[in-house]
Amino acid sequence: MDWDDFAKWSKDIADWGAQYHKTLRDRPVRAQSKPGAIAAQLPAHPPAEPEDMAAILKDFEEIVMPGMTHWQHPRFFAYFPANATPPSMLAEQLVNTVAAQCMLWQTSPAATEVEGVMVDWLRQAMGLPEPYTGVIQDSASSATLSAVLTMRERATGYSGNREGLAGKGPLRIYCSDQVHSSIDRACWVAGIGQDNLVKLPGTGPRYGLDAGALDRAIRADIAAGYTPAGVIAITGGTGVGASDDLGPILEVARAHDLYTHLDAAWAGSAMICPEIRAEYWQGVAGYDSIVFNPHKWLGAQFDCSVQFLRDATAQLNTLKIEPEYLKTTGAAVTNYSEWTIPLGRRFRALKLWFLIRAYGLEGLQARIRNHVTWAQALCEAIRGLDGFEIVTEPILSLFSFRCPGDDYTQQRLVDAINDDGRIYLTQGAFEGRKIIRVQVGQFETTRDDVMMVRAVVQDIWEQIK
Repeated sequence: MDWDDFAKWSKDIADWGAQYHKTLRDRPVRAQSKPGAIAAQLPAHPPAEPEDMAAILKDFEEIVMPGMTHWQHPRFFAYFPANATPPSMLAEQLVNTVAAQCMLWQTSPAATEVEGVMVDWLRQAMGLPEPYTGVIQDSASSATLSAVLTMRERATGYSGNREGLAGKGPLRIYCSDQVHSSIDRACWVAGIGQDNLVKLPGTGPRYGLDAGALDRAIRADIAAGYTPAGVIAITGGTGVGASDDLGPILEVARAHDLYTHLDAAWAGSAMICPEIRAEYWQGVAGYDSIVFNPHKWLGAQFDCSVQFLRDATAQLNTLKIEPEYLKTTGAAVTNYSEWTIPLGRRFRALKLWFLIRAYGLEGLQARIRNHVTWAQALCEAIRGLDGFEIVTEPILSLFSFRCPGDDYTQQRLVDAINDDGRIYLTQGAFEGRKIIRVQVGQFETTRDDVMMVRAVVQDIWEQIK
């Protein structure tokens, strides 16, 4: 392909993309294909000769698209969103075209410097004090792993990377039982082990970690010969939106000199709204590490996760490695590859720059406030369905419910709703029972889209009960 062809096909794909998004409401939200159906349509062997781009794009439309779940669909209410606003998509097109590997300042100074400013814009928008800096990661999982590794190194006097963990005694990390599975995985990968991730029951109206129980668990572990290493708090847990009371947990962690990490992957975006921040983030200033995903609720195309650090020194002492070929001479610069686990880095900050400028903070705040309001209205509408039960009340834009019947019936209803295609929901589990989750957050959803959930749930329930 030459560059004239590239220009032609790029225009055709842009036109296709605009039409795709304008007609998303006409498509079923979740892919309706059967396992193996897509693979069966692909040749078993790679082509020996070049193929025409028209044929390739035709196969994309006919083979690939029927097997795609439409995450940008305005009636996607499953999991959490992976929003992709038009400005962020345009930024990604530019990033893909320039195709820079932005691991060091010298390999693309603009990428490094725009990243620093974008992290600071978000710091200001979320009300964090000036000492916080940060870095853009690919996902909250990577940020959490970075924090857990830092906990490990700090607790071992920064000797674990050199010497391993043999003979250092078991380290312990503390959290509630509502944390995301990425916390468990981080403990696996860091060598701390599943059994040393101490999960305490979430309590209260937001199912948060009890500070008194945390303090008792830490003291008991110290008496038993364990080495506490860190505490992980959450704002907006994946299951039901569980949110910890941050101030008291931070006090306990500081009393025991433990490193703290806050997982706000989904709900962190809502903290650009001062009134939500005042309700959910009291005591946040002081956490050593905080992560949120602009690629969820804020509208930045996946992947884009921001990790704020109160003091980057501990994470740099954990992750920085500087062979001669990666050194920058003659200037004091920031190399963000030293802040993260991967060496290679994409220019993720550009889509934040485009996004924030295109909508402004007020435009982004308005969308989040609408989603919260509409979720609450939908919750009340489902509460009014005969025999239905609201299991967990709305936390921001997430709530859960059950239909009449046992756990099998809950799954049967979810499956029937998703097979219908008008909306997409997911099941979950809470206090030993299966629940049906509803999360409002897709960037282009409307109040009518949200309230349609009640009608679809009622319609499908009448068909299967």
